[in-house]
Amino acid sequence: MNRQGATGDLFIREAVPADVPQIAALIRELALYEKEPDAAIATEADLLRDGFGPEPYFRCLMAEWQGQVAGFALYFFQYSTWEGRPVLYLEDLFVRETFRKRGIGVALFRRLAQTAVERHCTRFQWECLDWNRPALDFYESTGAQVLPEWLNLRLTGDALRRLAGR
Repeated sequence: MNRQGATGDLFIREAVPADVPQIAALIRELALYEKEPDAAIATEADLLRDGFGPEPYFRCLMAEWQGQVAGFALYFFQYSTWEGRPVLYLEDLFVRETFRKRGIGVALFRRLAQTAVERHCTRFQWECLDWNRPALDFYESTGAQVLPEWLNLRLTGDALRRLAGR
């Protein structure tokens, strides 16, 4: 490695505020890949405020291949009440199609695992769409386990506001 995070043509680094336009573009590309292009409504102002303000809600790794932005991993920390330890939660990992099959996703994933270990996390977790077989195969090849007994639940929009009494 010739500089921190660099191996040959690949460089992985923490995102900085100047990366926000690229992060927004990557999020839109991911939404398109996941067949939900209209669902990605986060603005650059949202990302700047929530990722780089005084109390960031997320962190982000940027992957560059020969100086070009190739992908990203956006993550944050949760807390395990049962284990009394932090949890690294991966919200999104995405590599642009033209940069796939070069080890970039593996490098991002490995860096996240290193961060989880360094931060004494009890686990590293994420979600994956059931139809995304390439991603599931990749994750399982790293030793990850699909947990079919756990179901994801969420409240959004009017249902969230109703429960909040608004």
